[in-house]
Amino acid sequence: LEIVVDDAQLEEASKAIIGAAKTGKIGDGKVFILPIEEAIRIRTDETGAEAV
Repeated sequence: LEIVVDDAQLEEASKAIIGAAKTGKIGDGKVFILPIEEAIRIRTDETGAEAV
C-alpha cells in the first residue's frame, strides 16, 4: 500500500492504516513515513498539491 497525504492528514491517515492492519501477531507489517519532494501529474503538468 502506498499513499500520499498532505501533512495535515498524516496522523489521521497513519492511525487509520495501523488500526485496520493491526492484529497483534507477527506479520502485521510496518508503516514508513517519507517526505515527498515533488509531485507531478504527467497528463496536465500540474505540480505540488494540485498534482495529488
